[in-house]
Amino acid sequence: MPQLDTSTWLITIMSMITTLFILIQLKFTKHNFHPTPTPDMLGMTKQPTPWEMKWTKIYLPHSSLLR
Repeated sequence: MPQLDTSTWLITIMSMITTLFILIQLKFTKHNFHPTPTPDMLGMTKQPTPWEMKWTKIYLPHSSLLR
């Protein structure tokens, strides 16, 4: 039975890892990252909502049965 020649495995694995590293670096350099938002861009104005102006009470459907 012939023996498996493993002498080139190290070169193959190292070249594969190097190639993957280069490809990932190229992909990251082509990606446009958004700048971090500043407090000026967030807009601190508060929008009024209709439920803040009036008081409401929520009644449970079975509240009349508990009396």
